Amino acid sequence: MSTNPLIELKDLGQSVWNDSIDRKLITSGELKRLIDEDGLSGVTSNPAIFEKAIAGSDLYADQLRELAEQGKSPQEIYEGLAVTDIQSAAGVLEDAYNKSGGTDGFVSLECNPLLANDTAATIEEARRLWNLLDRKNVMIKIPGTEPGIPAIEQCIYEGININITLLFSLHAYERTMEAYIRGLERRVAESKPVKEIASVASFFVSRIDTAVDKELERRIEQSSSEEEKTKLQSLMGKIAIANAKVAYQRYKQVFHGERFAELKAKGAQLQRPLWASTSTKNPAYPDIYYVEALIGRETIDTMPPATIVAFREHGRARVTIEDNLDEERRRLARLEEIGISLDQVTAHVLADGVRLFVEPFEKLLQTIESRANDIGNRPRSSGVATD
Repeated sequence: MSTNPLIELKDLGQSVWNDSIDRKLITSGELKRLIDEDGLSGVTSNPAIFEKAIAGSDLYADQLRELAEQGKSPQEIYEGLAVTDIQSAAGVLEDAYNKSGGTDGFVSLECNPLLANDTAATIEEARRLWNLLDRKNVMIKIPGTEPGIPAIEQCIYEGININITLLFSLHAYERTMEAYIRGLERRVAESKPVKEIASVASFFVSRIDTAVDKELERRIEQSSSEEEKTKLQSLMGKIAIANAKVAYQRYKQVFHGERFAELKAKGAQLQRPLWASTSTKNPAYPDIYYVEALIGRETIDTMPPATIVAFREHGRARVTIEDNLDEERRRLARLEEIGISLDQVTAHVLADGVRLFVEPFEKLLQTIESRANDIGNRPRSSGVATD
């Protein structure tokens, strides 16, 4: 009997979300097929994903024309297009949301990345997008930057579902969990319900190895000691997984501990870890390297389409998240011993991650402006087919 490793992940307690969205995914029925056949139970988006979707498809042309003729700005047009896709995807996923009791079946939309370092503006943006989407199974994405942490707490307090994105360091993850719990505790103190509030903490994985491996390779090239080279090579491609596994241990301590137990008794949901950036950036590593290493209960893996296909074809589903924990901790310790600060690495990739969202967002607005101008200069189609 043939098996589907993606369905097996679901049986092991890990949700699979699609790290991509475009209009064709929804209108073609592909999203529903992924849900029905592969057990997919969520969708994530970001400015880079929408830039590729809108720039690469004519399916947005009619709505773009309509919004442009209403005198909408490029950002307003983008929001109109994005909200339509997010709402449509949320509709397709509504059954998954209901079957899970409101713990799965979500679609995420990013706050304007230009606001990543502005707490007040991020709160206002999250409120506005939440009200604009008007769907119970959507999440607003807020980055785990220093200014983002108080914004997360406030939004949770206000009852907004939040996907905390761009998490790299254990320190930032600690603060993220605290912000979620404090937001819920503030609601409980005011006798407000907490049952239907959902949040995930998106821990980015492969980007850490990309940064650490670069420094390790530099040191290997400079070293004249074979022993030292072997020591450095033993850490290549290992740090991101070790970092995520240690984060999962902290998750268990917090969300299965006494403090959260009081909130759980009132219906509060776990803030599950979400493994993001699990596609393999280094061709020397297997294409499902990070997916197979981070399988565990109460987690989510958001995979880009190519990774979903790869895991369906040759993935092995077994719980791995707690394998070799002592060795993983030793790897992190050895990294510090050789003078590579993981805190400095994660601070760098966080700043770079914000930039990598800002640049496609600005490019997206430019593309929309150009296409709106182009559409405005073309006559309307009569809708009558010609030979």
